[in-house]
Amino acid sequence: MCGRFVTNIPADVLKKIFNLVEAPQLEPRFNVAPTQLSAVIRNLGDSNRLDLLKWGLVPGWSKDLSFGSHLINARSETVAEKPAFRHAIKYRRCIVPTSGFYEWSHTGTKKQPYYIRMADHSPMCLAGLWESWKAPDGSELDTFTILTTAANKLVAPIHDRMPVILHPDTFSLWLSHNMHDPEQLQPFYQPFPSEQLQTFKVPDLVNNPRFDSPACIAQV
Repeated sequence: MCGRFVTNIPADVLKKIFNLVEAPQLEPRFNVAPTQLSAVIRNLGDSNRLDLLKWGLVPGWSKDLSFGSHLINARSETVAEKPAFRHAIKYRRCIVPTSGFYEWSHTGTKKQPYYIRMADHSPMCLAGLWESWKAPDGSELDTFTILTTAANKLVAPIHDRMPVILHPDTFSLWLSHNMHDPEQLQPFYQPFPSEQLQTFKVPDLVNNPRFDSPACIAQV
């Protein structure tokens, strides 16, 4: 799964990668947690744009926000079948730019956090879905979820799932409004090559979602 991640990417880097017209400088985040806002790349017309969305997808048909806390991830194997994701996987795909994500190994009652990032320290771009939910008062809230797949050989000793990481040459296709067949999306869901990632243990400071500091990614 993917339950925490880091976003510390300069605005000019995001602008170049996604060909953005505007890219505001975002505050570095070292412990992004569910229900918090994070940057998401969407194509809403003829160009890509960066928006802040709430993490935890709330389907448009939901009666309240309670769905969001349960839908921070979507399994790629079943995403096209689940009512909460069927519309979004066809029409509302997005990319979640990160610097890396956290995962925890379990030994008895002890939880050891690990940080997984690109081996070359480039941005790690995750496959996501988004939806817009209208509250009873008429206000709208845009939310997102992150797709997951089976862990590769690097991540498997820590956890059996990992986020779907997109290769740069697939960004445009993932965001395309012209691809609506879930079967054509299957190649995106392959575990990312282990040799292009690295991982190391980090302090358990990250266990507290209220703690957000570079100390979270310090190698121990």
